Amino acid sequence: MSDNELGTFLRTRREAVTPAEVGLPTGPRRRTPGLRRAELATLAGVSVEYLTRLEQGRDRNPSPQVLGALGDALRLTVPDRILLRRLAKEAGADKELCASVAPPVRTVRPTVRALLDRLEPTPAVLLNWIGDIVAHTSGYERFARPLGLLDGGAPNLVRYVFTDERARSAFPGWHRLADEQVAHLRHEASLHDPNVTALVDELTVTAGAPFTERLTAVPAMPARFGTDIVDHPGAGRLRLSYETLSLPEEGQRLMVHLPADEATATALDHLNGRKPGALRAVSG
Repeated sequence: MSDNELGTFLRTRREAVTPAEVGLPTGPRRRTPGLRRAELATLAGVSVEYLTRLEQGRDRNPSPQVLGALGDALRLTVPDRILLRRLAKEAGADKELCASVAPPVRTVRPTVRALLDRLEPTPAVLLNWIGDIVAHTSGYERFARPLGLLDGGAPNLVRYVFTDERARSAFPGWHRLADEQVAHLRHEASLHDPNVTALVDELTVTAGAPFTERLTAVPAMPARFGTDIVDHPGAGRLRLSYETLSLPEEGQRLMVHLPADEATATALDHLNGRKPGALRAVSG
């Protein structure tokens, strides 16, 4: 993991913004992709020297006002602004505080357990911030067990995606799924969390470049909803829409999978031993 994620984020976002997008002339001779440092500094109302220190990691404590001005100048979306603030906190004075964290929660709040019960037979899974599978519905058990997702004494979704060969066979969109797991890992826990460090060290060895290249790439916010395609050994090809609900106090997230078409709904009903119609397709 880079020790200068804030600087890398600012530089890559600067290089991604064209002069035309911010009302500046392009000019005939530009060797720099996107904006020059001087142009961004002018737009944000900071000095070029200060922006250089931020990008190079020599200054790690920008004020909220500076972060807001940079966000405006770079035309950042709200999720990217949230990520910018988080990276600044972890890079600066809050770094040691971020590292002093409790271990991942592996218990289930009673109300969350009741919610899982009421979601049956929907495939739903509760994950903590390092991807440990904490709890799940029986519908998820019947969906995930044949894929190998629940193998071992302490199944972990990130570890499964990067180290189990069945993951690449089961998920035709494996590359996007892998991107999302790293995004969750980086966004939901401090990069200085010793629990994250232990998992990163493990996967650096066991998964190699497919994991480390994503880890050192520019940070991105994880998607909270979307559609996965799954080639299931017992149910054939499934199209599953998913929604992710955050439980910030526990550092957990609840991921609920719903059939995205009638064929998938029928296949899941068959997996659950139910008559067709127990689950209904959700589109959009």
